[in-house]
Amino acid sequence: MADRAISHCLSTGWSKLICTGVLFGLAACGSPPKPKPQELGSIPNNLPLQTIWSYAAGSIDMPLAISVHPKALGLANAKGDVWALDPSSGRELWRTRVGPLSAGVGGDGHFFAVMGLQSELIVLKDGKEIWRKPMTAQSFTPPLVAGGRVFVLSADRSIWAFDAQSGRVLWSQARPGEPLVLRQMGVLLPVGDTLVAGQGGRLVGLQPLSGAVLWEVAIGTSRGTNDMERLVDLVGPASRFGTVVCARAFQAQIGCVDTRNASALWSRRSVGDQGLSGNEQMLVSTDGNGVLVASNRLNGEKVWESDRLRYRQLTAPLVSGQYTAVGDSGGQLYFFAQKDGSLVHRAVSDGSGWATNPITSQDHIITVTRKGLVQAWKISSGQS
Repeated sequence: MADRAISHCLSTGWSKLICTGVLFGLAACGSPPKPKPQELGSIPNNLPLQTIWSYAAGSIDMPLAISVHPKALGLANAKGDVWALDPSSGRELWRTRVGPLSAGVGGDGHFFAVMGLQSELIVLKDGKEIWRKPMTAQSFTPPLVAGGRVFVLSADRSIWAFDAQSGRVLWSQARPGEPLVLRQMGVLLPVGDTLVAGQGGRLVGLQPLSGAVLWEVAIGTSRGTNDMERLVDLVGPASRFGTVVCARAFQAQIGCVDTRNASALWSRRSVGDQGLSGNEQMLVSTDGNGVLVASNRLNGEKVWESDRLRYRQLTAPLVSGQYTAVGDSGGQLYFFAQKDGSLVHRAVSDGSGWATNPITSQDHIITVTRKGLVQAWKISSGQS
């Protein structure tokens, strides 16, 4: 059935990359009704959680990654509005419009980069566009800005490096192979002096100055009898602590890699589509059925599991201090005790759902709703 759907989609003249998104939409439409979320029961709600600041950005109508830097938080919407906020106060530093977007935002506090809907890389400096470059394919992963360079992971799995100031192409690394990819954020991050990216089901380490491939380690493997079933991609966010990077292969596995010696520490079956979070000891994931699972970061052994949010369509989790925060599709934010997985608090925003996964900035937890309410939450001193 999937092969026939792909053939029909291609016969319309669309590219196979675009057909991917269509097919995932058709699969969702044809699936049986989702199970009803189970009752939550009583929640202590005794966590000293405060809203430090809030900012009304207007509708955020695309999956968003926030650029976090001590000097600025960068965010955007699909229409192409790009903002920078003061992370301490939520004060707007600047705002501009660059045209419809497919991904954003990456930045280093000085340069910010987004991906245009027409396969363009757009770079801003101090709130003003300084250059844009056409790309060979769309991208759904926020660009990475580091060391005066802008790195892009395209939907065709190619990786590009540009000079942040001039836009000059420094190198590119193609990755031919699998015909389908996800219209979802992938993995692209710095680890020491290595650029680490997800290409298919593999973590790949590259030399950021030349693009030379230094190592590859498989986390997920392709299975099945047709293109849809064989699809395997790493989804963001990945979880990094020191030299260990952990990532999820879409609906297949999660695993951790020590980038010092390019060795796979462990990999296990896990069905889900959201990224990971963790600390030095632990890794937390959300399965597709809404179950939270905490694993030992070094060997993958299960530490605790919670089914309190079963069938609630969760964001990726965020491990922050002694707690794990996770949002659901109803716009609620839940906090679990990191030591044993007990549900200790629930906070409510504007009810529109989340436009992004919760993130940390300084000692705040930052959330963004689909209506564009940006909030900074803080657990009072002595409790986190």
